[in-house]
Amino acid sequence: MLLVTGGAGFIGSNFVLSTIAATGEAVVNLDKLTYAGNLRNLESLAGDARHAFVQGDICDRALVRELLARHKPRAIVHLAAESHVDRSIAGPAPFVQTNVAGTFCLLDEARAYWEALQGAERERFRFLHVSTDEVYGSLGPDDPAFTEKTPYAPNSPYAASKAAADHLARAYHRTYGLPTLTTNCSNNYGPYQFPEKLVPLVIRNALAGEPLPVYGDGQNVRDWLYVLDHCEALRLVLERGRAGETYNIGGGGERPNIVLVRAICTLLEEARPRRNGSYADLISFVTDRPGHDRRYAMDGMKIARELDWRPAESFDTGLRKTVRWYLEHRAWADEAARRAA
Repeated sequence: MLLVTGGAGFIGSNFVLSTIAATGEAVVNLDKLTYAGNLRNLESLAGDARHAFVQGDICDRALVRELLARHKPRAIVHLAAESHVDRSIAGPAPFVQTNVAGTFCLLDEARAYWEALQGAERERFRFLHVSTDEVYGSLGPDDPAFTEKTPYAPNSPYAASKAAADHLARAYHRTYGLPTLTTNCSNNYGPYQFPEKLVPLVIRNALAGEPLPVYGDGQNVRDWLYVLDHCEALRLVLERGRAGETYNIGGGGERPNIVLVRAICTLLEEARPRRNGSYADLISFVTDRPGHDRRYAMDGMKIARELDWRPAESFDTGLRKTVRWYLEHRAWADEAARRAA
């Protein structure tokens, strides 16, 4: 039994679905169902005894304590987070509340639960904290990629809140011995991503004939990671990672944002040609957001060396699968966008 937080969100629902499919292990799924949480992501698990959904807040310590006591999970996979940088700039308070205070509540309840375990159950228990490459700050064009030893330098309220959560996870291991694991991933893309994020936003706007907004000069670089590759990496870290360690998870798909947007336009032209002009004609450069990090890049040598993990999807194959999924699930994307309006 796993307790997964944020399991109705983008990465969380992909993790729940792929984990049950790959391992058959039961999952208790705790999600607050904010704007980005969507139970439609989990429709295929309706009636499946291996999935128990609980709507609730990770800051509700009594609820977390009750779930731990009732279900006795062998691990907590902590994916619940406020994650959109633009929203953190407009209103940082929910990011501090969920990402910092919420992580603290989970860690403290997990510590009490773990300390009461005995023997093999205590030895086996893990707390997997899922974080982001944004905690490391911004790279120059010729800087080496982020490693697990890169000093933290967060530049947005979102990144700062995740950095604080990372430090709490590390402190709970160093101070109390709680067997935590931390992963820092690069930009995810794939099925069920909320439409405000770049990849689904571009696909949806292009199909609607609306502008494709690109910040600044479009040369901000991100390392793109297909979400199901990320989920597989998380399972490996959970099973074989060393307690107290951090693992960077990257996709090996470093691209400027404008290259990503044009690649999506090309794939859409192949699958559903635009009648008047090309999708690329819709690209619109907009005013850059404050504190926009110029480049992220992940060094994945540690997870490759210790756990023999490498992404199965390349940038090209993963993006093609993603565009196809959104073409086949336009109603899902439209409904998700309406919920955020």
